[in-house]
Amino acid sequence: MSQQTDSQQPVVAVLGLGAMGHAFAANLIKKGFTTRVWNRTSSRGDDLVSAGAVRGQTPREAVLGADVVITMLSDGATSLDVYQGDNGLLAGLKQGGIIAQMGTLGVEGTESLIALIKAQRPDVIFFDAPVSGTKAPAEQAQIVVLASGDREKGAAVEPVFAAISKATKWLGEAGRASKMKLVVNAWLIAMMEGIAESTQLAEELGFTTDDLWNVLEGGPLAAPYIKGKMEMFKSGDYTPQMQLTWALKDINLAIEAGSQLELPVMKRISQTWQSAVDGGYGDQDLAVVYRYLGSKSSA
Repeated sequence: MSQQTDSQQPVVAVLGLGAMGHAFAANLIKKGFTTRVWNRTSSRGDDLVSAGAVRGQTPREAVLGADVVITMLSDGATSLDVYQGDNGLLAGLKQGGIIAQMGTLGVEGTESLIALIKAQRPDVIFFDAPVSGTKAPAEQAQIVVLASGDREKGAAVEPVFAAISKATKWLGEAGRASKMKLVVNAWLIAMMEGIAESTQLAEELGFTTDDLWNVLEGGPLAAPYIKGKMEMFKSGDYTPQMQLTWALKDINLAIEAGSQLELPVMKRISQTWQSAVDGGYGDQDLAVVYRYLGSKSSA
């Protein structure tokens, strides 16, 4: 019985094996999906190949035979590069294949991909499906997929999303999910800056990080996400769940998308976080803004 179920599962290719893409591929392998992988630095997939994945040397080779392709790439320009050309994924994807673009590319980057596929491969079913969540939730298949595209035509994508997430939120036509992702990330980033500054104020007034959390705990302001970041403040361990560099990219994409709006807080955060990245904090978790702000205060 289980063999029959496995044979009905779509073959999946994962292109882009950063923290999130690597977690997606690992979960698909664990759940019995035939999984193909590609990454520009191929060694990122060594452990996945050991676990049963098939590695492609190019995007085109990686997607051969795949029913569903997940791309989890850093930005729009990188995605266009991987999608097109003789060795690009569009050259290798089967007729009527499914692509789920799951990175945070912003409005313009996503629209460029949609236009490319319409022009070069109108047979392809494209889902714009970025995720809400970071490295640890991704590894535990606890992220939320924000999905947009033709759900009825691309039903084969649903078991793939189910294997890598705890829920899928459907948001309409392709492109709408990337817009919502910018909204969600803008809120996350505003919370991060807010708790970093509030914790510093608490300390200035004679309270510890634990004192502040004890007051918040059990009430409407006690977001579990914030608790995890406050633990980083205490331990000083900023091993990245989401690198500050990528968070800065995301807030800038949000500001760009809302160019007709004032967005004074977002713009100020962008300036502050740019200074932190310039100061050498970019490779650490975005919670490191707490340390950066502290260094400026004591300077």
